[in-house]
Amino acid sequence: MKPYKLLWFSEIQWDFLSTRKQRLLARFPDEWHILFIEPFTLGRKHHWLPVKRGRVWVVTVPFLKTIPFRFGALLKRPLVRTLAGLPGIAIMHLWTLLLGFSSSQRIIALSNPYWGKVASHLPCRFRCYDANDDHLAFPSTPSWLPDWLQRYLSTTSLVFSVSKELTARLPLSSSTKVVELGNGVEFNHFATPRQNKPSQLAALSGKILGYAGAMDWLDVDLLEKVAQTYHQYHLVLLGPAYEHGWMERQLGLQALPNVHYFGKIEYSELPAWVQAFSVALMPLVANPLKQVSHPNKLYEYLATGVPVVAMNYCSAVEAAADVVHVAQSYEEFVQLVPIALADNRREARQAFAKQHSWDALAATMVHELQHAWQESAP
Repeated sequence: MKPYKLLWFSEIQWDFLSTRKQRLLARFPDEWHILFIEPFTLGRKHHWLPVKRGRVWVVTVPFLKTIPFRFGALLKRPLVRTLAGLPGIAIMHLWTLLLGFSSSQRIIALSNPYWGKVASHLPCRFRCYDANDDHLAFPSTPSWLPDWLQRYLSTTSLVFSVSKELTARLPLSSSTKVVELGNGVEFNHFATPRQNKPSQLAALSGKILGYAGAMDWLDVDLLEKVAQTYHQYHLVLLGPAYEHGWMERQLGLQALPNVHYFGKIEYSELPAWVQAFSVALMPLVANPLKQVSHPNKLYEYLATGVPVVAMNYCSAVEAAADVVHVAQSYEEFVQLVPIALADNRREARQAFAKQHSWDALAATMVHELQHAWQESAP
């Protein structure tokens, strides 16, 4: 059988933050050849020349989203958008040709709607969309992006969606097949006990209330309230921020002596850090963007066995209420911390996490893609 060729347009860089795309694509069978087009982002590492990540080729291609905001108003003009996008389109075509992904029998997958208009015109066997966020709910979304996403969705035959709430927001035709495919966890990676606590945490005496993930979606007011209420404990923050200088602007957090920000932790090292938490926190904002999300950090936390306190900001958190301490308000969140500290249901938490395996999710995605391939036969 000829190998499947999958061209994936991503909104996130492969090496920046561990997300569902890396976890799923890394598990595809050997007969799948994958080219992952990642965006340019100022101040981060890029792959101007293709690199291999397992069986996945990764290459950076600058496109419209990375146009500096001070020039963003110019992109409202269709001609300017066309001209500004030409270099990225040319680079994309160059690498698809040189790496063998230019065939009309390729599969096109999109999770970056800024490529929507271009991807809707590329020759392929069929197109699919991975709905892992409501990209139209992000701040500063340009007025022309909904049309580009709709153009792409009108050409897709298959959509993977992390939640029913997100699916309901997508302008899909009745003929589009939707597969609800949430997020998951590499269970053994997080559950296997690590012998050595990170030195930075070993230097902290007492209980550790911790968060691991992107900083941008944190409810900072709630974090400050937790740190002030439990001044005898340490509040540890792990992870990068999409927005440059995020931590430097959090003057309230920086003023609290029990708050410690360690930045991005490599995925290979993350379990040792989370296992050192006394309680893992999910103090995320309940905005329209997060309400349709499906946080894989939920399952990563639970796989370590550590107690979890979360704001009830999405249906995935609510579905885990039997093993997670779920709060409806700031006051309840703060009150649940000591209750969680006394919660020793480690086995129940890990059993829940084990039900959400990336292996099973990847197998489902591959099965659906292969089925769509057969259905789209000439």
